[in-house]
Amino acid sequence: MTLRERATRTRSLPPLGGDAPGLLLAAAGVAAAIGVHAAVPAVPKLTAAVVLGMAAAHLPGLRPVVRGVARPGLSTAGKRLMRLGIVLLGLKLSLDDVLGLGWATVAMVLAVVAATFAGTLWLGRRLGLPGDQPLLVATGYSICGASAIGAVSQAAGSEEEDVASSVALVTLCGTLAIAVLPLLQHPLGLGEVEFGRWVGASVHDVGQVVATAQTGGVGALREAVLVKLMRVVLLAPLVAGVAVGVRRRARRDGGNAAGPDAADTGGSGSPVESGRRPPIVPLFVAGFLAMIVLRTTGVLPERALTLAGDAQELLLAAALFGLGSAVHLPTMVRTGGRLALLGLGSWVVVAGVSYAGVLVTM
Repeated sequence: MTLRERATRTRSLPPLGGDAPGLLLAAAGVAAAIGVHAAVPAVPKLTAAVVLGMAAAHLPGLRPVVRGVARPGLSTAGKRLMRLGIVLLGLKLSLDDVLGLGWATVAMVLAVVAATFAGTLWLGRRLGLPGDQPLLVATGYSICGASAIGAVSQAAGSEEEDVASSVALVTLCGTLAIAVLPLLQHPLGLGEVEFGRWVGASVHDVGQVVATAQTGGVGALREAVLVKLMRVVLLAPLVAGVAVGVRRRARRDGGNAAGPDAADTGGSGSPVESGRRPPIVPLFVAGFLAMIVLRTTGVLPERALTLAGDAQELLLAAALFGLGSAVHLPTMVRTGGRLALLGLGSWVVVAGVSYAGVLVTM
């Protein structure tokens, strides 16, 4: 091939775009996290990935890239790669492990979600927070962080400003949990299993649960993910309940209340207009359960399970780097004192009720 032909071929190639730049940056972050762990074994790879993602989002040289061309790929890493990693995590469990949780743990999770949601909603209204902020923060703390806020905000027709401030608060508190909760494990007298269940019942986002629980060991991570996925499954009935409540309020107020009814003729994000409905069980949860069943059959050789475990850790590291890069500290500072007070109060409620629930059910 001549130089002219090569130049012509290069010009004809499409520019690098879409998810590629962000995924490449996430891969570099994973490599850096592995290097940090190799240099300082006390720092887990997944924890290093979160911190490196946050650092990349605030370093002057990388900040424009993280916020610009790399944003789509980093978002994909934080969502899709996380789900793939959770699916593969199912290969570390068997049905005996799942059944071993027992009905007492299921009851504990339901109690934690109900107490956190009701307590946060009540406190937010007492503090006089505007719009749907009390509802959205209550949802994020009780179910699964930013993803739950996004789902409920569509059902409630929430203002974008309320959604942004609620996501910022929940992300900050969930990120702080990665550093704070492991320090409390031994002072609170929690073993590996108890710590995992406490984390799974009290930390907001799935990725933050993984990053926090893995500091307690493989057993803690297993228990945390199982308990957390129980909370995730509760998202669909919560969204449905919010939608029904908003529609009833709209009819009671003569159709003037904001919500899906009002949004029917409005924004494109309305679930009524788009016809979208949240699935009863998210696809990645179904995949996680399928992997548990596959592991239970015993058909997979040990080598395959080892390779799957390595792939799962790499996927989770990339996902946590992407999640860390989405944290914007200046936005957190601007969320306001009353919202911060609500976040602190809700954090105390979910951590305290979860801790009591773990002690009662063990």
